[in-house]
Amino acid sequence: MCITINTSYNLNLTLGQAFCQKGNYYMYTIGQVSEIFHLPISTLRYYDKQGFFPDLKRKGNVRYFSENELEALRIIECLKNSGLEIKDIQQFFVWVKEGSSSYEKRKELFEARKLAVEEEINALQKTLSLLKFKCWYYETAIADGNEDGVNAMLPDKLPDNIQSHLNLSFLLFAQQLFGGSSWWKNYF
Repeated sequence: MCITINTSYNLNLTLGQAFCQKGNYYMYTIGQVSEIFHLPISTLRYYDKQGFFPDLKRKGNVRYFSENELEALRIIECLKNSGLEIKDIQQFFVWVKEGSSSYEKRKELFEARKLAVEEEINALQKTLSLLKFKCWYYETAIADGNEDGVNAMLPDKLPDNIQSHLNLSFLLFAQQLFGGSSWWKNYF
């Protein structure tokens, strides 16, 4: 028999699954946490061995995760997805244990990761613009039966929405090619 427990996570649990409610909070098994975060159980075990869950409850060989461990996982996954390595994530957790004296270090870490993610998003946006332009390019060439009409519009007689995609993609290319030099910006 499957039941749905009204927690912050939609879990379908059989009555035989280990799921505990203690006081006003829930405890989750490693399998449930794996399902919630879409992480392999081996990854959760690795994080545990790395010391990310110092207060993790165990009963026999079964790990029970509280909201504290789930919050730690959200931070770990956020930092990992931002490109931070495990050793650097461990350093963050050391700073957390240090308390308020490490607020500035933690803020600097998150500011640096935010900047890195923004730069990556910017680069991906430019890549997406080139992909959109090329999709339009080939849709138009297919409709026309050749590339002559599209090529006649290049580089600056394209429909406005397509022109903006091409300009943004060229901007990426120029930045990569010329780096800090800005002479080429007048052309876009």
